[in-house]
Amino acid sequence: MNSAVEPVRAVGRAPLMRVRSASAPAPGREVNEDVVFRFGSLVGVLDGATVPEGFDTGCVHGPEWYVRHLAARIGLAEAARPTASLMSNLAAAILAVRADHDGHCDLDHPGTPSSTVCLLREGGDQADYLVLCDSPLVLDAGGRISVVSDDRLDRAMADLRETVAAVPAGAMADRLTRFRRAVGLQRERMNKTHGYWVAAADPDAAYHAVTGTVPLHGPGALRRAALLSDGASSAVEQFGLVDWPGLLDLVTTDGPGALIDQVRTAERDLADRLRRHKSVDDASVVLCEFGPGRSGA
Repeated sequence: MNSAVEPVRAVGRAPLMRVRSASAPAPGREVNEDVVFRFGSLVGVLDGATVPEGFDTGCVHGPEWYVRHLAARIGLAEAARPTASLMSNLAAAILAVRADHDGHCDLDHPGTPSSTVCLLREGGDQADYLVLCDSPLVLDAGGRISVVSDDRLDRAMADLRETVAAVPAGAMADRLTRFRRAVGLQRERMNKTHGYWVAAADPDAAYHAVTGTVPLHGPGALRRAALLSDGASSAVEQFGLVDWPGLLDLVTTDGPGALIDQVRTAERDLADRLRRHKSVDDASVVLCEFGPGRSGA
């Protein structure tokens, strides 16, 4: 498991944001298709979409390559345009990764590599955030816990399950055939108006992200934030180990790695609660803690 503690400092003022993180591949796998990163005042979590066995992607690269290139391109976009919106810089990064494929891949293929995106950027007086697909952001602001999520993938998958279930058993007799049918339908809905949006090859997806701002001063000031891949948010959303305030308290007190440890135990002991097709998943957590603000404030 990779973990880090990184203070973010700005010239002429006290530290505003302390960052701790942990990321680990699924047990039994060497490759981690999640990425946790920090570029100056920007932190992020990317969760690459695992390609089910036997499915083509039209690409010579895998999810691990895609998330690492996307993270690097997001950092370059932020460095070049630090005042641009997160949506704009994400769109620029997606476009740049298209060029990184160097013409070797079919980027119109429905299985082209893709990733969720969760970003938080400290801007002095406020923090900007962006959530695309199922990597949620948990905020503790003004004494209130809230969750920023993008549930369009969940809604699309619920519809797909109903569609597949409605097919007569004789037409799709075995479980594998039904699963392959569901994956095919899911791919058809990726980055479509009535489907769900994810970072892949189309930069327009960035403009369908969930975005907003949170103040860093005053009664509604942001105190803590947790960025999560769905492998980590499963502690709440699938296993029910804690609620969202409890998750924030756990990673604040015991560190992000403690949350991943609890998920691993649940994946082993509470497998009956899983709603995803994978029994284990990569898991990533970033905790941001905000101090009192500028010196003398």
